[in-house]
Amino acid sequence: MLYIRTLFTKKGIILVMEINDKELTIVDGSGKEHIVEILFTYDNEERGAKYVLFYEKDNPDEVIAMKYTDEGELIEIEDEEEYAEVEEVFQAYEDDPKIQELKK
Repeated sequence: MLYIRTLFTKKGIILVMEINDKELTIVDGSGKEHIVEILFTYDNEERGAKYVLFYEKDNPDEVIAMKYTDEGELIEIEDEEEYAEVEEVFQAYEDDPKIQELKK
């Protein structure tokens, strides 16, 4: 299931301290660091937006989707049409037989 979550956000924007191939280090509004696993990222050139889908290590079944900027900020997806697109991309990812094979 795909979620949009405000757990880490304060005023819709959070700082991403470090991004590598597999993890994000996120600092929340109170200064606490959270390390989450990146599922995948993708770009929508028409919107000029970049998206990251990630999950907390202790809850891999709850995938969180957010936009991100080159400046290292995560931004909540607030537009319903945009969120529907992200859900569609996530579902295509989940339904891809090559991805399912890698999960085994």
